[in-house]
Amino acid sequence: MYPKIVINKKKFRHNLKYLLDISHNRGISVMGVSKVFCADQNLIDILNEENIDYIADSRIVNLASILTDKPKVLLRLPSVSAAEEVIINSDISLNSELLTIKELNRFSKKHDLIHGIILMIDLGDLREGLFYDKDVFNIIKDILSLKNISLKGIGTNLTCYGGVIPTPEILTKLVEYKTRIETMFDISLGIISGGNSSSIELLLDDKIPFGINNLRLGESIVLGRETAYGSFIDNTYSDVFTLEAEIIELKDKPSIPIGQVGMNAFGKVPEFKDKGNILRAILSVGKQDVDHNEIIPFDNINILGSSSDHIIVDVSNSENLYEVGDIIKFRLTYASILSLMTSKYVSKHYE
Repeated sequence: MYPKIVINKKKFRHNLKYLLDISHNRGISVMGVSKVFCADQNLIDILNEENIDYIADSRIVNLASILTDKPKVLLRLPSVSAAEEVIINSDISLNSELLTIKELNRFSKKHDLIHGIILMIDLGDLREGLFYDKDVFNIIKDILSLKNISLKGIGTNLTCYGGVIPTPEILTKLVEYKTRIETMFDISLGIISGGNSSSIELLLDDKIPFGINNLRLGESIVLGRETAYGSFIDNTYSDVFTLEAEIIELKDKPSIPIGQVGMNAFGKVPEFKDKGNILRAILSVGKQDVDHNEIIPFDNINILGSSSDHIIVDVSNSENLYEVGDIIKFRLTYASILSLMTSKYVSKHYE
């Protein structure tokens, strides 16, 4: 049934093994990020089989559903209101707020558990994490007094909000924090998490500073792409996930609407370029499933726009002669994989 997202498990496994081997050979553990494919168990099974070090997700619902013996890591900072769910469904969480950590401690005590945390430090991207030195050292003093919390390590996030690119100089600051924390509190930190797929270029060039021993990888596995510059990674596949959508109408029509143009279904006033009559195909997938700007046709097709239930494309210059009922295939971006895997209206097919 269409639309469907096609998932090539062999290519997924290849990308995973390739990046795991490189990381492990450099003494770096990997958190396989499952949020982009909504913790689909078919792919979780591959993570398990290939001996991923941790499985990480930003959604508690996903973590609760995952079948694995690997440590589960909550990537998004926990909500105070969800503290009990966090300690029940994850082994480790990323944190930056003492109030939240105290709630995690309270519920860990209730359930006779020890919950691990990675304290996030903001090195300039201005998303999550403690920004000032004094705040880092003050919160660690409090954390170490909590009997049901284990400080597993420290981490940072780059590129996701501010677009700050990881460099050896920036990541060295995280290693310096490690040294100062261990000296000041006479402890040993096991995890020094140096970011996400934006650190892949440093990994491949063997430029990650000594002391960084963990990365959180998602896009590099599912798309074979690093996220600092958007470059595809040699020896990996970029088409692990593809979209197939069925043509439900195919007609020759004008390229611009006839009549006075007002707002469309989403409150926007659309603009059109007059190309005369074109061969327009309507596909059985829409904005409710995916942003049409985040899919790339394999064929020479121009995507015109979309409504909630339809994507409209110009197939006038396509390499194939289409008919109603035919299938058009698209490459995907990280954003489109995320939305398509989330949509209950898109079926999944595994190769």
